[in-house]
Amino acid sequence: MEGDIIIDIAENVKFMPLLVSGIIKILREDDDGNELLLYFLEKGNTCAMTLTCCIGNAQSEIRAIAETEVCLIMIPVQKMDEWMAKYKTWRAFVLQSYQNRFMEVLDTVDSIAFLNMDKRLLKYLANKVKISNTNIIESTHQQIADDLNTSRVVISRLLKTLEKQKQVELNRNSIKYLLH
Repeated sequence: MEGDIIIDIAENVKFMPLLVSGIIKILREDDDGNELLLYFLEKGNTCAMTLTCCIGNAQSEIRAIAETEVCLIMIPVQKMDEWMAKYKTWRAFVLQSYQNRFMEVLDTVDSIAFLNMDKRLLKYLANKVKISNTNIIESTHQQIADDLNTSRVVISRLLKTLEKQKQVELNRNSIKYLLH
């Protein structure tokens, strides 16, 4: 269900989720409880952090939250190990998934380090449009601020500027992305 925590920080991970439908948001939390969006998972994806936990029998370092209604196949860690050795296609899928998620984390780090908040916001909005297949983003300014680890006031101000530049159209609890 939308908003459900699928995997939480410090949980022992016994299953690898394979996303059949929907969108999952992967977050990292600091010592003060502030969250940072790392990446989104879409249909056909799995989570690199979960893979690492399954393989290393470690606790989760991330929180996975259903962004929309999701359907998951939960693959037991024992099967994952068995299939890695037995099926080349499974091994290739797992390694490719790990590579894709790693690149997304690097992209997040690059955005934080090298982009101003206005560029980070535009990139975030473009990504939300891409993964949801609609140019209507149903998020509050606070939700976006939380994902980008900034204040609601900053996001509201930047969104107003983007609206004046005709890059977005603001509505109550939704944003229409006008760039394509």
